[in-house]
Amino acid sequence: MIYKRIIPCLDIDQGKVTRGVQYQNVRDVGDPLELCKRYDAQLADELVFYDITASSDGRGLIYETLTTVSESIFMPLTVGGGVSTLEDFRKLTLAGADKVSIDTGAVKNPDLIRAASDHFGSQCVVLSMQVKRRAGGQGWETYIKGGREPTGFDALEWAARGQALGAGEIVLNSIDGDGTKKGYDLELCAAVKAEVDLPIVASGGAGTLEDFYNVLTVGKADAALAASVFHFGTYTVREVKEYLASRGVSVRL
Repeated sequence: MIYKRIIPCLDIDQGKVTRGVQYQNVRDVGDPLELCKRYDAQLADELVFYDITASSDGRGLIYETLTTVSESIFMPLTVGGGVSTLEDFRKLTLAGADKVSIDTGAVKNPDLIRAASDHFGSQCVVLSMQVKRRAGGQGWETYIKGGREPTGFDALEWAARGQALGAGEIVLNSIDGDGTKKGYDLELCAAVKAEVDLPIVASGGAGTLEDFYNVLTVGKADAALAASVFHFGTYTVREVKEYLASRGVSVRL
């Protein structure tokens, strides 16, 4: 049986977990290790770490935090932020990452996707996409540097290209929905899913239990990623899973 996954996301800035709305008005949430232990106990399927300003500020990667967390919990970890070389992949996997997420680095050097897939296996390569709906609602554009810089890349075309280059999974974050708690962009998720055969992790907009159900059914996502509703105690991961199970969605309890 293929289970739908529920994945908390930790945006890390200078060693602290932070949270904002559409990448603005960011505030501290807490210590990464404490939050990871909490989600481990709540039976999260995976965790995603993003060093949210690594690419824009040119800072190094968060190896120390990752090493500490990976030694303390047992969930798979996906880590990204400032990844631009195969050496970055190597260091992150040695520090405990099961999968490595690439965003800005992939847009600037698409061949990195192919090279990483060849060296580490496609299952290790996650294409992270920061996506915003175009003015007038005609499709979506991909952004980089933490959602700060438009690329001109059509989101559907970039997703298909990422798959062709060897990515094994896509994390699809709606900038319009990020932190708003107004629901995932179901149309975006379904459109990308129709373009690729890869697992799609939906991100951006979770606010209610119904939102999780909708994105995993109507939106066709394989996993739902969320931050605010978990960090601030609106729901636990287990509460989300129990709700989904009651609605007939296959989840791991």
